[in-house]
Amino acid sequence: MLAYPDAQMIDVMGPLEVFASATKRMAGVAGAAEAPPAYSVEIVAGEAGPVRMSSGLELVASRALRGVRGEIDTLVIAGGEGSRVVLHDRTLIRWLQRTAPQARRVASVCTGALLLAEAGLLEGRRATTHWAFCEALANRYPRIRVEPDPIFVRDGPIYTSAGVTAGIDLALALVEEDHGREAALEVARWMVVFVKRPGGQSQFSAQLEVQRPEPGPLREVQSFIVENPSADLSVEALAGRAAMSPRNFARVFAAQVGTTPARFVERARVEAARRALEESDAGVEGVAGRCGFGSAETMRRAFVRNLRVSPAEYRNRFRSTGS
Repeated sequence: MLAYPDAQMIDVMGPLEVFASATKRMAGVAGAAEAPPAYSVEIVAGEAGPVRMSSGLELVASRALRGVRGEIDTLVIAGGEGSRVVLHDRTLIRWLQRTAPQARRVASVCTGALLLAEAGLLEGRRATTHWAFCEALANRYPRIRVEPDPIFVRDGPIYTSAGVTAGIDLALALVEEDHGREAALEVARWMVVFVKRPGGQSQFSAQLEVQRPEPGPLREVQSFIVENPSADLSVEALAGRAAMSPRNFARVFAAQVGTTPARFVERARVEAARRALEESDAGVEGVAGRCGFGSAETMRRAFVRNLRVSPAEYRNRFRSTGS
């Protein structure tokens, strides 16, 4: 993690806590004792030693930039008020230009995207940053395709995230990429945050929503919905699974889950379709059938309601160009 004076503390510590939690959670997995830790992290800065954050607190950088040697798996650039100053630090920018291409992947949090842009690492790529700085990023660097809505964007080996806590979402996505969805979900549960995926500011994780009700029929029904999006998920069918009348089921579900059964089903199906569009080459019609929408038009309307984009636009916007 690259830090600098007046960087935002959570831009640094949010992602690093995700990686630290993943390391602790995975250390308990069978056979993990003999394996190296999931992640080994450190903070680097212009000079080793205390670095004052915008909050007034100090973090300690273990190494100066000139002391960084050897292979870097993941290089993360923090954002914050100080980014506007270090944007003109030619030593730091030249270090990025030399070092970033040698890393397996590079990520920025919030206005850290400005530093990547200044180093020329985002030219011709899709990127995002804090919503308040998207216009400035686009104006200053016109060869970048700036997308103001996503929580984070991946384009090849480079990831950029929106502001502040979006760095946590990005780090969870990196854990998922490295160790699988269940590992990321376990870290999210431990940190009491939602696993979020790109798709605008309105985010939803059906998998974590399953945890809301007390153990019992409703939780089992929610799990069934998430695991079987193409099944008959009408109120009548779901009420039968819960051994309730349809009217009572709808009332209790809304009270405990905070949304209607129909709304939960639609969101769960949208989430399943999003993953299919990101991770497979299946056509929109096929994804619609597999995820329980019945037709591509029904899925399109659900996507517009929930994500403000069509399925085709979603795939074009959020599917990695490098995967």
